[in-house]
Amino acid sequence: MTPGARVEAAIQLLNVIEQGRAPADDIVSEYFRRHRFAGVKDRAAVTGHIYAVLRRRAELDWWIVRVAPHLTTDGRTRLLVALVLIEGWTPDDIRRACDGDRFRPASLSEDEDRLISVVTDKQIRHGDMPTHVVGNFPSWLEPHLEAAFGGDLVRETEALNQPAALDLRVNTLKLDREKARVALARDKIDAARTKYSPIGLRVLERIPLSTLAIFRNGGVEVQDEGSQLAALLTDARPGMRVVDFCAGAGGKTLALAASMANRGHLVACDVSAWRLERATQRLRRTGASIVQRQPLTSHRDKWVKRHAQGFDRVLIDAPCTGTGTWRRNPDAKWRLKPEDLIELARLQADILDSAQRLVKGGGRLIYVTCSLLREENEEQIEKFLETHPDFSLMRLSEVWQRSVGSDCPLTGPMLRLSPACHGTDGFFVAVMERALIPSAAATQGKAK
Repeated sequence: MTPGARVEAAIQLLNVIEQGRAPADDIVSEYFRRHRFAGVKDRAAVTGHIYAVLRRRAELDWWIVRVAPHLTTDGRTRLLVALVLIEGWTPDDIRRACDGDRFRPASLSEDEDRLISVVTDKQIRHGDMPTHVVGNFPSWLEPHLEAAFGGDLVRETEALNQPAALDLRVNTLKLDREKARVALARDKIDAARTKYSPIGLRVLERIPLSTLAIFRNGGVEVQDEGSQLAALLTDARPGMRVVDFCAGAGGKTLALAASMANRGHLVACDVSAWRLERATQRLRRTGASIVQRQPLTSHRDKWVKRHAQGFDRVLIDAPCTGTGTWRRNPDAKWRLKPEDLIELARLQADILDSAQRLVKGGGRLIYVTCSLLREENEEQIEKFLETHPDFSLMRLSEVWQRSVGSDCPLTGPMLRLSPACHGTDGFFVAVMERALIPSAAATQGKAK
């Protein structure tokens, strides 16, 4: 592909992504499945163009409105500005790429030509930009993010706009971390030990993971270090009865099976049967043989009532805004609406209320999100504990010491991870324990 053809492909894909019908990575992957002539360098270039725009869309739009207010802020205009301000193209580079020839973008209009000329030699960051533009997030989210980060808001959102490293979880059912490092080294891949997770490896380069024997044989799985820690803090032990209540495609289910050394009973539940079905191949590859897949009609499915207080651990990886995953899914932030947060918070509370029924006396309920927002995290736990007095919040340091096997580097009763502070995706974890003997308040509540 010529540079112009790569730009044209990126423009088309950006406009499809803007419609919000599917995640950006799915749209891009599908495009390359249909255009197999595109080589490795072509794929990297087109993907680079797309994610440069998605990560810094607010800043790009600010420049377009400032310099050329009559132009539409669409995929083409944003990419033209990104080529200059982010990728360092000159106006002549862009004019040559956009010459209207076959497979290349149409020639620049007068307004477009003026736009790229004006922004040349400018820095993308400008002192007049408001906070939400500097942070590249929707303006309505600013008070919610400020409540979470306070004075660290700019630093945290800047970190969220950087690409994430590739984290791998070593499947301890098959090998340990050092053997995995050696195996990767044989394939000339340098993998560093993750800072917090004792079963994680971090790779800072792009690698053909699906072609590696260690991946095909189930020795490693892609999983952010924060997600690994959430699974570890569940403290699932061999012989236990454990539920992964919102299992999805099974990432944390696999981690739980490894923590349990494939001994016990592990149930993967989800309201999406097809997502559970997608986990089948991963379960076989990794050797996780103790997993029972249980589709639910809803989180209030009768299966929950039938298995009340039957499990030692219940993990809820709750549906959320995904604000902690913007490094990997920058398009997701532009799809979020205020009503989404309201609806998700209501759903999270209802899921918590239903799933807690599965926890036996002395068992634990582990609530996890990949959100940064207090409404989905601390506030959910505070409300839950007020209405469920037979549950108490466990000390994070004690749970960490036992399950992760090191001194907890964080303070506070609940875990909050962020890219700026910890180098992980944004994650929240709260571990609650049900009393062996129900309190009088809990008993009265059930009587009602």
